[in-house]
Amino acid sequence: MLRILRLAALPILMMLASCSSAPIGTSGTTPAPTFSPTGLTASNATPSATNAPGAAIPNFTHIFVILMENEEYSNVVGSGEAPYITGLAHQYAQALNFYGTSHPSLPNYLELLGGNTFSITSDCSSCFVNATNLVDQLEAGHKTWKAYMEDMPTPCYVGSSGDYAQRHNPFIYFDNIRNNASRCANIVPLTQFSHDLTASTLPDFIWITPNLCHDMHDCSVSTGDAWLKGFLPKIFQSSAWASSALFLVWDEGNTGAGCCQLAHGGHIPMLVISPLGKPGYTSRVNYDHASLLLTIETAWNLGTMRDSSCACTAVMSDFFA
Repeated sequence: MLRILRLAALPILMMLASCSSAPIGTSGTTPAPTFSPTGLTASNATPSATNAPGAAIPNFTHIFVILMENEEYSNVVGSGEAPYITGLAHQYAQALNFYGTSHPSLPNYLELLGGNTFSITSDCSSCFVNATNLVDQLEAGHKTWKAYMEDMPTPCYVGSSGDYAQRHNPFIYFDNIRNNASRCANIVPLTQFSHDLTASTLPDFIWITPNLCHDMHDCSVSTGDAWLKGFLPKIFQSSAWASSALFLVWDEGNTGAGCCQLAHGGHIPMLVISPLGKPGYTSRVNYDHASLLLTIETAWNLGTMRDSSCACTAVMSDFFA
């Protein structure tokens, strides 16, 4: 019997050993992952139950991702400083066990867009990455995209300015976005968002980075809560909202708490806000930034990439009926 149990456990141990937060390649570059608009990576051809592509993720009309900054879960949801966020968590859905990837900010942003930290461990300004990313997947899957950056001086701006921080804009770090004029023109100041929303010209994928005050980095939790209270209803009241999803997540906390083999960046809030989700739902599944990337990929059948291909990464299917 003991021999049978050992043999049964061997494939599981081998699968776990294949997942690592270490990037492929060296010097901050990564060979292109094998993905297609309709398939998984070759390395994940036999996915685990947690990241199966057939999981019940709706084919959203729009996906919104909003990145907040540097707060542990306990400082936000249920806090007297965040009544609006707490109300959204109770009305829609929240993950009780969501964890940042690393410290400081930039590696978390790169994980969300590229499925890896690419060995970057600082908020460096010129550590550009020659690697494929979610934009490649979106375009291969015939999905439009745009990144809206609050207080960014001009489209495709490289550098930091005032309350705009380059390190909170992962798009500009990827060579095949920054050096491609038509792609880089999709990285725009947040002031363009209202125009696109009113004109019904929002892209399929919408990334929003608030400025250093509104994202809670330099200002209080209550300041960020008030900003979201003023901003989010514009989305909820628009024609774009009926079959969409908004993921409101923080980049990292201020502890080393982690999960999922790949994450050790603190216990952070994650709200899943969607008319297609389970109202008032609370998930106790362990999730991280690779899980959010995998959920986007799964919703639109984009394939998987790097850490989202790991059997240790769970897709966020429990939030939806």
